[in-house]
Amino acid sequence: MTTRVRTATGILTVMALFAAGAASLVAQTPQGAPPGSGRGRGPQSPPLLMTTTAFEDGGVIPDKYTQAAGPNAVSPALSWSQVPMGTQSFVLIMHDPEPVLNRSPKMDITHWVIWNIPGTSTGLPEGVPAGELPDGSRQVSLRSNAYMGPGAPPGPYHHYTFELYALDIKLDVPQGTPQQAADTRTAILNAMDGHVLGKAVLVGRFHR
Repeated sequence: MTTRVRTATGILTVMALFAAGAASLVAQTPQGAPPGSGRGRGPQSPPLLMTTTAFEDGGVIPDKYTQAAGPNAVSPALSWSQVPMGTQSFVLIMHDPEPVLNRSPKMDITHWVIWNIPGTSTGLPEGVPAGELPDGSRQVSLRSNAYMGPGAPPGPYHHYTFELYALDIKLDVPQGTPQQAADTRTAILNAMDGHVLGKAVLVGRFHR
């Protein structure tokens, strides 16, 4: 009889200790947090966005921005927002990936690379002039130190891809020449490695 009483008392004591421990854990869990969540990571930063008024994302690029306009082709106006904190500069790469899709062993066509765009910038105007810009931005393409518009021949549309990168540094990559466009692009990509804070992509289609 005595043994049974002691056993029951021991069980009650253990249950009481367990309940007290559980109550302590509940008190330490933030209100509304799921069990086992611990500290939340907080709200995620919104992604970098890039837009243009020249064409819809995935739409056809008007002739004025292409080689159909000949030497009068101009670069489209581009705007971006939701820039990551700590951005020191931007890099914009416009290229035609179709040669890669067609299994070419060569780098796809570099239509425009512009780098060291100031981190305070919110876009590029229509018709960016050639050469190094007053704000320190440098640029190159396969044909000049400026924008080269789309020029795909008749047939399937080519998808001209604009890629904007927000970086936590400025790049020490020299201007380069059109003959060195592929090498300059490679040097920029290598220098960017480990410094990308955000990326935005915009695609336009064109063929003659």
